[in-house]
Amino acid sequence: MKRFFTNIFFLISAISYAQNGVTGNPDWFIKTAYNRGFILEQHSNIGFLVKGYPNMYEINVGKPTLGNKIWHLENNKPDIGITFNIIDFANPQQLGYSFALAPFAEIPLNKKEKASRLIMRLCWGVSYMNKSFDINTNHKNIVIGSHVNSFVQFKWFWHVKLSKNLRFEPGFAFSHVSNGRARVPNLGLNVVSLNAGLHYTIPSDKKVPVEKIDSATKVKSKNEILISGAFGFNQVEVSRPEFYCGVLSVAYHRNVRNTHKFGGGIDVFLDQNYMDDYKNKLNIFPKGLDVMRVAVKFCYSY
Repeated sequence: MKRFFTNIFFLISAISYAQNGVTGNPDWFIKTAYNRGFILEQHSNIGFLVKGYPNMYEINVGKPTLGNKIWHLENNKPDIGITFNIIDFANPQQLGYSFALAPFAEIPLNKKEKASRLIMRLCWGVSYMNKSFDINTNHKNIVIGSHVNSFVQFKWFWHVKLSKNLRFEPGFAFSHVSNGRARVPNLGLNVVSLNAGLHYTIPSDKKVPVEKIDSATKVKSKNEILISGAFGFNQVEVSRPEFYCGVLSVAYHRNVRNTHKFGGGIDVFLDQNYMDDYKNKLNIFPKGLDVMRVAVKFCYSY
């Protein structure tokens, strides 16, 4: 049941994020992309799973931002949308395929619009792996222990204008699939690839004038106190159950300017795995401050 609600949360987040801020521009775009690369072997013991060069197939739908909000202008009027992609890991028996649905923001890295322009994509969503670890049927898959995982992608590419509404987008990407150790094994899959995309803008006859800039995202103060919490679960070993964990975070942020802030703070962690290890190794149940772990952190936020 908890996995069901986790999946629903991921999908609702993706849909709401994709809709937020894109309704102002009447233009739409659709683009396809093909990526080919290699699995980054971050652990020496996963080499036997790498049996070829992965292929990634993407279809993307979205809108350019209009420029009527301050965050549009601060980020050089990015494109925002949602992507569906399939990764073939070139090992159908053990690694299989990833099917990902994720919102994205594509931020131009220079203000001046020109025929060739460098872009950075930030993308996060949910992935379904048709092959995961199974002690009976797929025990050699030591990288992914669950079918439902998080999908993260960073992409750097160029806008190469071919016509008024058509452009070519060559570049390279880093894609990551894992579950954050909600279930083990979870070494994760990292793919580094070359990207080739074809972007077509579907223009609208309706033109929306920008008469006023919405400054709702402008920070109210140079100083901020941020208190946040998170709750989840993880697993240490295949033979052990999933235990719950949580964190309470308190931080001070100093806004250098509207898009950059620095700070520091304290995180307090409560983890049933930690308490179980404590009890098993010391033969006593932790009490007081021993039930938690505390960390000091330094922060940067964009």
